[in-house]
Amino acid sequence: MIIPREPQSSAAVAEHYDELDRFYRDIWGEHVHHGLWTTGRETPDGAVEALIAHLADALALVPGQHVCDVGCGYGATAEWLARHHGVRVTGVTLSAAQIGRADQRVVGSPRLRFLRQDWLANTFEDGAFDHVIAIESSEHMPDKQRFFDEAYRTLKPGGRLAIYAWLARDRSRSWEERLLLEPICREGRLPGMGTEAEYRAWAEKAGFDMDGFEDLSRRVRRTWSLCAGRVATKLLTRPDYRRYLLDARSKNRVFALSLPRIWLAYRTGSMRYGLLTAHKPSDRA
Repeated sequence: MIIPREPQSSAAVAEHYDELDRFYRDIWGEHVHHGLWTTGRETPDGAVEALIAHLADALALVPGQHVCDVGCGYGATAEWLARHHGVRVTGVTLSAAQIGRADQRVVGSPRLRFLRQDWLANTFEDGAFDHVIAIESSEHMPDKQRFFDEAYRTLKPGGRLAIYAWLARDRSRSWEERLLLEPICREGRLPGMGTEAEYRAWAEKAGFDMDGFEDLSRRVRRTWSLCAGRVATKLLTRPDYRRYLLDARSKNRVFALSLPRIWLAYRTGSMRYGLLTAHKPSDRA
């Protein structure tokens, strides 16, 4: 696993998203995750929804089931799943800014609930959920094994886990770690970036049976060209963006450096993006 030189805590993750809130909504939109391009003709918004739909298909969601969205962001993905598949969704996030916007979605939607809490110290009962999903949030967990252990504990027997994750290349080279992967972790407040093999091992140690892994790196990497273009446009047209980057008090302005790093990491294969699916065996508590 790639570990940043400076340890990244859950508090640092929350501060990152709270401080960068307006920039995330401008650049990433309400879903705050990658898009999935299959034909190449998808619009950016269509690609973002395609990523959610791909996960929903993998889980074979059934109306009335209860899904936990770990790291739910602004709640847009939870709302999409509830609207399109008739499931109940409980979302959790560390960010006060995100929970404030997510809670606005609950009005008129009884299938949604959002909580501000740390997944690694969550308050859910054993077997509370039919499915647990994590879309680009497991990277922010300081204890990856506990992330999987809690998913296993809170799932019903037969329940399924689906994770979209940023991953390091297996056996990455020293220059990739030094110039790309370690700085991406440090600048993006990732306590660690695992490999596919490590994710499989953590899932199996927790008790899961693996269902599959799908490498989607090539189909999502266009996200970063779009993000870079949006940031460049904002810097040219918005004084508040320039002021933020020039203000030494902006603790998380360093994340701007990660945009070209992530783009390059995908292009070189140093970083991967995958969908891991697993299930809790029906015959085990």
